[in-house]
Amino acid sequence: MTRWPRGRARRPRRARIPVRKRLLVRLLIASVLIAVCSVAATTWLAIETTTRALKEEQGQALADDMDILARLSGYAATHPDWRDVRATVRALSARTGRRIALTTADRTPLADSAPPGTSLPPRAAATVDPLHTDTYSERGAQRTGIDPRAVGPYRLTTAERTALDDLARVRQRCLTRYGLATTLTRVPSGRPVVTEDTGTTGAAGADLDATDCADGRLNTPTPTEAKALRALQDQAGSCLTRLGLSAGTPLYLVVDVTEGLVPAFAAKFSSARDTRALHTVQACVDAARRAQLDPYVAPVAELFLGGGAGDAPPRFDMSPANKAKVAGAAGLVLAVTVAVTAVVATRLVRPLRALTEAAQQPPEAHARVPVTTRDETGILAEAFNDLAERRERLEAQRKALVSDIAHELRSPLTNIRGWLEVTRDGLVDPDPQLLSALHEEALVLQRVIDDLRDLADADAGTLRLHPEPVPADELIAQVAAAHRVAADTAGVTLRTRADGTPWLDADPVRLRQALGNLVTNAVRHTPRGGTVTLTAGREGDRVVLEVADTGSGIAPEDLPHVFERFWRAEKSRSRRTGGSGLGLSIVRHLVAAHGGTAEARSTPGRGSAFTLRLPAATAPRDP
Repeated sequence: MTRWPRGRARRPRRARIPVRKRLLVRLLIASVLIAVCSVAATTWLAIETTTRALKEEQGQALADDMDILARLSGYAATHPDWRDVRATVRALSARTGRRIALTTADRTPLADSAPPGTSLPPRAAATVDPLHTDTYSERGAQRTGIDPRAVGPYRLTTAERTALDDLARVRQRCLTRYGLATTLTRVPSGRPVVTEDTGTTGAAGADLDATDCADGRLNTPTPTEAKALRALQDQAGSCLTRLGLSAGTPLYLVVDVTEGLVPAFAAKFSSARDTRALHTVQACVDAARRAQLDPYVAPVAELFLGGGAGDAPPRFDMSPANKAKVAGAAGLVLAVTVAVTAVVATRLVRPLRALTEAAQQPPEAHARVPVTTRDETGILAEAFNDLAERRERLEAQRKALVSDIAHELRSPLTNIRGWLEVTRDGLVDPDPQLLSALHEEALVLQRVIDDLRDLADADAGTLRLHPEPVPADELIAQVAAAHRVAADTAGVTLRTRADGTPWLDADPVRLRQALGNLVTNAVRHTPRGGTVTLTAGREGDRVVLEVADTGSGIAPEDLPHVFERFWRAEKSRSRRTGGSGLGLSIVRHLVAAHGGTAEARSTPGRGSAFTLRLPAATAPRDP
């Protein structure tokens, strides 16, 4: 058996933690894994995003080029010249970030978003001609190659638009009766067009042309359109005559709005015997249309574009040099991550080690740790110090408790033993007065034991309560009646005051015990001629019971300890000025068992007041 030197406690041996399980090592490993994964993911994402961005940028540049061409072609289709195109060019350049320049066929500048004197690109990007558009690249272009926005003499007057709008609304209402949902749109010439909504179904067999709503009035050419059609027919007829076709063959030109938002013109013979010449006739009609629209559109212009993806190399190239840069940046990020993690982990582990060493000290050492930070670790250190302080205080209280219990039990037992010994020796006769004194000491001993038992039950949570409706005014009256004789003997006036009849759902025996302890203390510490007052009232959902006296009071430094066990303001522990020192502690536990609180306030030389706050209850109904 190992013997330790007297007076020295055995210090527990510190457990050795494997390297792989140490907090610092685990933090470093976790940081390295996170850094590697983040760097790899960031590199892959950067490459994928850059590649996708380049493709999207090139596609966006192409879309911008098409939009620029479409916008300028639309301008040319609706203006007879390029005089006011500069504002449009600047707006398009600001929106797309491209340089836009328009020139005539001989490169005479018309408009340029670049500063004056800037040289043009070597080649034109496109030719802006609303009468000869690219059928495949120009959005909305007709098969004839004429920009649909070039309407020229077919533009309706305001009165014609109003009349056609009224006819279109009449037709819409008519079609609604057949269960057909329609939408009213407008073509560039101003003519309204009624179209059926996609996905709608009406009455069986009903459509836009198979109902009695198609009276032909809406599609009848207006005077403006009829005049333009006659001029077009005359020009087309002259073309047919030049080509040697029979001038007597009737040629009909109609406005067809079924193939888009602009009128499409069709040529038809009255007889189908010469359908081989149909293409020739259509060519004459198209040439006549271009000649008819030419005065209303801007002249042909050359479009120059610059500053796009086609003029500059890609801004990111995953060459070996770039790969080396990515790898170097990843390594740098990894090194910085590990270094920062090591510093942070070291600062984190240092106070934890101090806590571990303090926790491994012998219990009687009550070790403390320095608080060096205000973060979670500092809060943990403060909590550890508070725990050590509470443990030290509880240890002191435990030692004091043992001493106090021994003192409280020794006094009555010593008296009883002394009287019994002198009686046994025949020095004193066992007369009634001696027996009464012995009985009084036995009662004191019994009261101490009963108080300790109540405290033990309260600590163990086995204190039994028998709650029932209790009127607070009757409760304080009963307590006052029970202590009135003792108060009169001490020359103290005992009073009661109740504000109404507040009700409690409580154990009346335990509450009388608690109030009795308070009254006993108040009477004991109140000089002759003083007053002890019991009051009862209600504050919100609480019933307030108070015992106030006009005694000597309690010093401020002693007030926080009044509810501690075996505590007395009189340190001599004389029973002339105090009881067992358990009464107020029992009061606090009894009130807590009822879900209430107990507090004390005092002014030295003027008296003390003990207040009990308990949950209120509703008054019981009369049977």
